[in-house]
Amino acid sequence: MRGVIDIPEELAASQAMFNKEAGRAFIAALPDLTADFLHRWDLRITGTPMHGVSALVLPVVRADGTPAVLKLQIRDHESEGEPIALRLWNGDGAVRLLDHDEPTGTMLLERLDASRMLAHQPDVHEGVLVIARLLAHLHTTPAPGGMRHLRDIAAAMLERTPQALERIPDPEARRLVADCAAAVREVADEPGDRLLHWDLHDENVLAADRAPWLAIDPKPLAGDPGFDLWPALGNNFDPDDIGWRFDAMTDVLGLDRARARAWTYGRVLQNCLWEIEDGRPLDGNDLEIARRLRGRAA
Repeated sequence: MRGVIDIPEELAASQAMFNKEAGRAFIAALPDLTADFLHRWDLRITGTPMHGVSALVLPVVRADGTPAVLKLQIRDHESEGEPIALRLWNGDGAVRLLDHDEPTGTMLLERLDASRMLAHQPDVHEGVLVIARLLAHLHTTPAPGGMRHLRDIAAAMLERTPQALERIPDPEARRLVADCAAAVREVADEPGDRLLHWDLHDENVLAADRAPWLAIDPKPLAGDPGFDLWPALGNNFDPDDIGWRFDAMTDVLGLDRARARAWTYGRVLQNCLWEIEDGRPLDGNDLEIARRLRGRAA
């Protein structure tokens, strides 16, 4: 069984880019790690491997014939909360966790229909509303103790901002990033306590027989629901649609728009800091989201 897993080249490249030596070590260990869990959980591969930026996902069946997927990924500060969140949501609005190995972060998940992804929904507005309804449902769960917290993320971002601003040559872009930081500063003392998904875009929503749509691949944290809006604003990017999406999502979630805008600025700030610190140019879509949200706090 060992050595029969072909590692997708794109996954190997993204691991090397984002996780450096740890990523290369993870890729090198994947064939044996996969074989170990196929044996441990008595699984049989039944399809082609799938992957995102950080995980290898294998369609499998259990010994009793139940279809599932085996998800192997690096255990880090983002992924370590995934099984905790999935266990708390317990299949209600999200994929169901069937088994989990704490030391490696490996998970066995129910199999959803990967051919029916929300990204394939032709009506973009309906897709945004699906995401908003799922978030409204998931946010009813309070975050457990010990979950990484938006309070700490916000404090770290504000500490890093002054140095980052010095590295932005364009005056308008610098003002936008400074405005984002100012907005976060105003709400940082009320960071919220809901269990957030953090990455609910239209490729992380799949259909299932038991529910029309379910969320997958959370990078959970505790915090304000407004911090969860950004992915749906950037899906199928259309600058003229940003205002509609923001208003529709805040309506569905019942959010105060001023706070939601501030925490959405927090997501823009988070992305900008990553780009600046990695030596990449700022994302024009993020800056446009910040521009278009000016004044949408009524």
